[in-house]
Amino acid sequence: MAGGGLAAPVNGAGGVVFEAKITPIVIISCIMAATGGLMFGYDVGISGGVTSMDPFLKKFFPVVFRKKNLPNANQSNYCEYDNEGLQLFTSSLYLAALVATFFASYTTRQLGRRLTMLIAGVFFIVGVALNAAAQDLAMLIVGRLLLGCGVGFANQAVPVFLSEIAPTQIRGGLNILFQLNITIGILFANLVNYGTNKMKGGNGWRVSLGLAGIPACLLTLGALIVTDTPNSLIERGRLEEGKAVLRRIRGTDNIEPEFLELVEASRMAQQVKHPFRNLLQRRNRPQLVISVAMQVFQQFTGINAIMFYAPVLFNTLGFGANASLYSAVITGAVNVLSTVVSIYSVDKLGRRILLLQAGVQMFFSQLIIAIILGLKVKDHSNSLSHGYAIFVVILVCTFVSSFAWSWGPLGWLIPSEIFPLETRSAGQSVTVCVNMLFTFIIGQAFLSMLCKFKFGIFLFFSGWVLIMSIFVVFLIPETKNVPIEEMTERVWKNHWLWKRYMEDDHRYRDGIEVNAIKNAQKNNKVGGQNNGSAAAL
Repeated sequence: MAGGGLAAPVNGAGGVVFEAKITPIVIISCIMAATGGLMFGYDVGISGGVTSMDPFLKKFFPVVFRKKNLPNANQSNYCEYDNEGLQLFTSSLYLAALVATFFASYTTRQLGRRLTMLIAGVFFIVGVALNAAAQDLAMLIVGRLLLGCGVGFANQAVPVFLSEIAPTQIRGGLNILFQLNITIGILFANLVNYGTNKMKGGNGWRVSLGLAGIPACLLTLGALIVTDTPNSLIERGRLEEGKAVLRRIRGTDNIEPEFLELVEASRMAQQVKHPFRNLLQRRNRPQLVISVAMQVFQQFTGINAIMFYAPVLFNTLGFGANASLYSAVITGAVNVLSTVVSIYSVDKLGRRILLLQAGVQMFFSQLIIAIILGLKVKDHSNSLSHGYAIFVVILVCTFVSSFAWSWGPLGWLIPSEIFPLETRSAGQSVTVCVNMLFTFIIGQAFLSMLCKFKFGIFLFFSGWVLIMSIFVVFLIPETKNVPIEEMTERVWKNHWLWKRYMEDDHRYRDGIEVNAIKNAQKNNKVGGQNNGSAAAL
């Protein structure tokens, strides 16, 4: 029997109450699963730090090393790090994640969320070993590709696991543990880079890359410890085991109403033989459009450009190597603290208000950064003044904080909770794929964009922030405190636009009912004929 917890009703369809407690097993399972985000965040944060370290550049990217350290009167400050190979080191991880997520969609549905997280952990461990021991660029890139496979599997399984195992009233907060771990991973990476940059012997970058083994082992251990979700067990036909797990994680014996709803959702899901093709049907258009748009918009806030290359960016602005890493640590800490704000507010204030408030904050912070850089940082100027440099860091922190309680966590939370069970794995796969594709594009292009656009890069991203805020106003409905299997009835059918796409939902479900009845009658008829034949014999 599960330990004690805070009892809270969970409202289902038609006013049915699903009894649930916030049990220790749920909290522990969510914390362990969310370490997948820790690995992802460490990979995001570590790459920007090591690519600003001279020993790393000298070994793998000598052209960049020479551009950085040899004075050139004709070279723009904005173009020191403009190198396709250097950008490929960072972005190859996301290209591999893009491909891996399609395989992860299959394992998530057929093998379960837990086993998919275990596969991710194994990919992470092997990738870390190759990166830390890299002797040439090819070995370094292969290691990054394996890490990317781990990211693809982890980002596919973890958000779905968290949304399914959490009680409805705290689903948002527990799901954001994934994003919180991403931000902790980034901060940890920045702290490691700050320390290893001062190591003698030129091997600090190996320590930075090798310490990724810590979150990799935590994810693997977590996948071995946690139980799979009731949704996944029931979907794979293990009804009694799913019922037992549901009873354990809810901390009550009164789980029959929720269990029956999960069984019904699973029965509907079993009728869908081609989930990816089903995603394109009209009734799934709202979820698909919102999920894809949120991933594109999340990357075009400019956040990954800043987090990937924070040390490089601050170095470009004239902070110096140690000062730039120190500034990256500050932004990483702001990222973590602001994500905690989201955990406490997302299930109270709702998703929409966080997205809209952050849109205003991100827009103005990037606009002011662009103005300052346009006036003070010229192609061949040496640095910002001390006062302006501090102000730029404050503005970057303002931008990062608003992202961390809005588009960062909600970009993963909302897609993981809006798809029906029959298309949930496929929908999450598309979500991760689009996210990785645009993360790859931004990662591959940012340093070249910085060289070409200069301060205008921040105007580019602020324009996108304005567009995405308008999208939120009109097209993203509120999903706060709505049970995950009740989104269609309580959200989509009540939205001014998306309800038009739900008109054929009843016809679709009626069709499934008819097919199920026909199959049952066919089986009964065959069974009757067999019985008759046996009797005749």
